[in-house]
Amino acid sequence: MFFFDRKISLETDRLLLRPPKQRDFAQWANLRHESRAFLKPWDPTWSRDHLTRKYFANRVDWSQRSVNNGTAYPLLIFGKTDQRLVGSITLDNIRRGPSQVGTVGYWVGQPYANRGYMKEALKRVVDFAFFKVNISRLEAACLPENAPSRAVLEKTGFKYEGVAQAYIQIDGRWRTHVLYASLRNDRRGKTDIGVG
Repeated sequence: MFFFDRKISLETDRLLLRPPKQRDFAQWANLRHESRAFLKPWDPTWSRDHLTRKYFANRVDWSQRSVNNGTAYPLLIFGKTDQRLVGSITLDNIRRGPSQVGTVGYWVGQPYANRGYMKEALKRVVDFAFFKVNISRLEAACLPENAPSRAVLEKTGFKYEGVAQAYIQIDGRWRTHVLYASLRNDRRGKTDIGVG
């Protein structure tokens, strides 16, 4: 079993990824608020208290427990030079035993969309999942019409695997999603994920 403490952080050329801390609330709430219309078509319906300090505090507590238990790695994504919050990525639903599987989900704030940040963050998380957390298979899902998300997945070595009917409630409706997966030992074709 792999365990990491709260001090976990991952870096890329432009980004720093780390679990949320209470002091991140203002940046998180502001970015979510200003990106609300941009995120709404892709997100589950936000609860009434979604942008409150209490909601965020609960998220931080869950994040700490999850990292310490090795069941999930919720990470905020910051610009390395300016420390501005860009978005979030979560390695979640980690299942041990014979399967060694996890899922990945992410969002990027509207001001930071289409700059390659999520591709960069996802590559780093995939590398972390395969070679530090010892995951064998990563799964991701998105709405079929979410072309930017599908492109991010495909550019980071995820392969299309099929469709899941009424998979997740998005904006209050059960929506069909397309399913992708990335394998540590991919026999379906070359990926550009490396050891690191």
